[in-house]
Amino acid sequence: MTGVGLCVPQLGFHVTAEVIRTFAQRAESLGFSSLWVQDHFMYVAHPENGYGNFPGAVPPPEYASVWQPLELLAALSAWTTTVTLGASVLVAGNHWPVQLAARLATIDQLAGGRLVVGLGAGWSKEEHTAVGTDFHQRGSRMEEFISVLQSCWGADPVRHRGPFFEVPECSVNPKPVQRADGSARPPLISGLWSPAGLDRTVRRFDGWNPAGLPAAAVADTVAAMDLRRQVLGMPPLSVWHRTFVSFPARPGRAQPGIDGLRADLEVARAKGFREVIVECNFWEEIDSPAAWLAVPDRLSPLLG
Repeated sequence: MTGVGLCVPQLGFHVTAEVIRTFAQRAESLGFSSLWVQDHFMYVAHPENGYGNFPGAVPPPEYASVWQPLELLAALSAWTTTVTLGASVLVAGNHWPVQLAARLATIDQLAGGRLVVGLGAGWSKEEHTAVGTDFHQRGSRMEEFISVLQSCWGADPVRHRGPFFEVPECSVNPKPVQRADGSARPPLISGLWSPAGLDRTVRRFDGWNPAGLPAAAVADTVAAMDLRRQVLGMPPLSVWHRTFVSFPARPGRAQPGIDGLRADLEVARAKGFREVIVECNFWEEIDSPAAWLAVPDRLSPLLG
């Protein structure tokens, strides 16, 4: 059965701790199955490579304030009891894998094993520069990043030496919660979409977490990836489809609205997607804290 999740209030100046807590608890009480965060930490008005890697595109003003994802996930683990908590996505270049592995395992323990970890390559060259990582090597760095994460979540001792990371022999604890299916770590889902990224998704991830594509196009791409996974002896990818009530402003792009969401959700259900994640942070109708608090009820018809 396809679940329906919501991205929590995170971007813009109408977000407060009370708004996030009340939103999350109301969403859980209504029956939404998951809550999600994203990963940015600074606003550059005119990024060198353009917003979303579209030359000349300007980041939406909502990005001028971004509540940080790991701290939000920790808070959500205390404020909720049953919903899945996920990152859609963490930008690998914004993090170093050993610290991230320890922090995510801590959050997973706090949440009782409810965490799903999405990873993406990112589009902001300036954020990579600020962290001290090479924007142009973000794909190959991701490959090794995943290996280090998985090593840290496995049995101690941990050791790793590669072109990007060197981890001396050590132990890294706590470990994540053991899953009912026997997995010793949270599901890893990919927000990658380039040809190289899709290849990496096939080989290294448990699921795919595309953003902003029609559900039918997502299904076609996943079908092709699953054929490759079958040859490799791997199970099908789970699909965590992130869609938008209102896309960040881009000339000529139609806004789906709630009716468009409903139609997209029907396709996702028919195709057997694991989750549809509704992004609301760019919804132009959210112009106050009160408007944020009304969102779970406004979107609750999607649950039917």
